[in-house]
Amino acid sequence: MNRFDLAAEVAVVIGGTGVLGGALAEGLAQAGAKVAVLGRHAERGAARVNAIKTSGGHAAFFSVNAISRDSLNTAHQAIEKSLGAPTILLNAAGGTDPKVTVTADRAVEQIALEDWRASFDLNLVGGVLLPCQEFGPAMLNRGQGSIINIASVSAHVPLSRVVAYSAAKAAVLSLTQFLAREWATKGVRVNSITPGFFPGEQNRRLLFNEDGTPTARAQAIFGHTPMGRFGKAEELIGAAIFLASHEASSFVTGTDIRVDGGFLSQTI
Repeated sequence: MNRFDLAAEVAVVIGGTGVLGGALAEGLAQAGAKVAVLGRHAERGAARVNAIKTSGGHAAFFSVNAISRDSLNTAHQAIEKSLGAPTILLNAAGGTDPKVTVTADRAVEQIALEDWRASFDLNLVGGVLLPCQEFGPAMLNRGQGSIINIASVSAHVPLSRVVAYSAAKAAVLSLTQFLAREWATKGVRVNSITPGFFPGEQNRRLLFNEDGTPTARAQAIFGHTPMGRFGKAEELIGAAIFLASHEASSFVTGTDIRVDGGFLSQTI
């Protein structure tokens, strides 16, 4: 028996149009799951679905606004009809915004309340809470499901500048553990993955200069990461497949798996 075979599963990947979410969607499809790629960018979604199908996988794109319960419900119904009942939910939507970062010209106390709320809506409410409220009950009714939330190293140790993002991702870890405790006896496991530094659309401007060379912040990250490099999106796939598999991780819930090149293991 292949404990990592997801052929009987239907996986919903919210944020599947992004760099990390897209790679995870492809990874789940390669393990056999039918994958619903959810996001706001139809062109990116179509490209990701095409890549999955080209590799022999089964996938479909569904447009969604993750901070809208109605939008999530519409997508949920469409997924049920076209792919089947979701058994895996991977929440990969999120990101930071220049308006909620601390700079030489903007202190924490100067960040507008509406911008704080927007960051929490993106990373916590739409990033985890609403998707779990939408897809979780159906999994509970069937008595089986795996929910995987994407956290961040900044949830463990607040990183400089990205104050609202760090606070929201810390809340993601807390909510993950709370749901894991609530649903543990009902067949639904809830876990998280903490990525280290993986270049994507959201953080590229902080990590690379216009000429493509690493910024001073990137060099500081390398110095704090024992492996001395950024992660590659595909390096998250193994952890996701393990947590998604009801056979491989049947006694695993409330756990956070770090895929960070050792970042959180190093102090000085």
